[in-house]
Amino acid sequence: MADANRPYENVNRRRLYRVVLFSIPFALVVIALGAYTRLADAGLGCPDWPGCYGFLSVPMKDHHVELAESRFPHAPVETAKAWWEMIHRYFAGTLGLLILSAAILAGLARREFVAAGAAPTERSPIRLPLALLVLVCIQAAFGAWTVTLKLWPQVVTTHLLGGFATLSLLWLLALRLGLGSSWHAPHALRRHAMVALLFVIVQIALGGWVSSNYAALACHDFPTCHGEWWPPMDLKSGFDFAQTIGPNYLGGELESDARVGIHFMHRIGALIVLGVVGSLAWRLLRQRSPLAMPLAAVLALQILLGILNIVLVLPLGNATLHNVVGAILLLTVVAVNYRAFRAGRPA
Repeated sequence: MADANRPYENVNRRRLYRVVLFSIPFALVVIALGAYTRLADAGLGCPDWPGCYGFLSVPMKDHHVELAESRFPHAPVETAKAWWEMIHRYFAGTLGLLILSAAILAGLARREFVAAGAAPTERSPIRLPLALLVLVCIQAAFGAWTVTLKLWPQVVTTHLLGGFATLSLLWLLALRLGLGSSWHAPHALRRHAMVALLFVIVQIALGGWVSSNYAALACHDFPTCHGEWWPPMDLKSGFDFAQTIGPNYLGGELESDARVGIHFMHRIGALIVLGVVGSLAWRLLRQRSPLAMPLAAVLALQILLGILNIVLVLPLGNATLHNVVGAILLLTVVAVNYRAFRAGRPA
């Protein structure tokens, strides 16, 4: 039996913790690569899946290129775009293997805890690693559909949300395993934190919808849009989630007013997130929580990057960073939620 006066030492749990800590920045890289691939119009750099023009890698030799273009006559080989797409796939596949190893280690750790007679509160989490394994399999399917359905916005946005969900669950698992044990947030802020998390998720979904419908530059000025505070927009068409699939959605198929509607709703969402998350950061600061300043700093940076996307006409690096910082903002809010809810539980 385990000593009741100290936690049971579990080798597999420590290994699980290390794998999860490594997987978090790796998942951020996958998100960054996915954003760059999408923004560089390289999402169809390889017209098939999981290979590229029927090869395991990008065809480079002349006779391979000729064979590739004979297989896909309507998709001429663009080497640079194909490489970005394949690099993203390689990294995503490696992340899947990391999550598989985490699930295996979680199972071994749980079995070791049970065999040692450790208390239930000391046992290693198993549901989160298994949920991650299921999610990453679903993500692989959406990655395939992104290509086969020719960048259909519903699939692209869901695939993006799945990537953010994967990162968030890895982060939550790390918190469960002991990351940030010195961080604290008052239990009284749990409802505010939940509302903040909800609005951040909705805003990320709106950002994905903006990107997948090529609406990032629908408004070319700031803070107005086409010189108006409330421009003409077609919200019905912009948010028609049952829209049909075109032969190829690269470049988008919506009219200008529909794209303006999507873009403008994302701006309004940013204002709401600024108010809700900003006030949460202020309340955390008053309670001297170490999460207050990181939350405020990441929120400010994310708002700045969003403005620069418009003012600088969507520079590729800035737009990619906007995705990455959005993911970090989500993780920070998740940490606040976790600590606020844990603060209300017995030790």
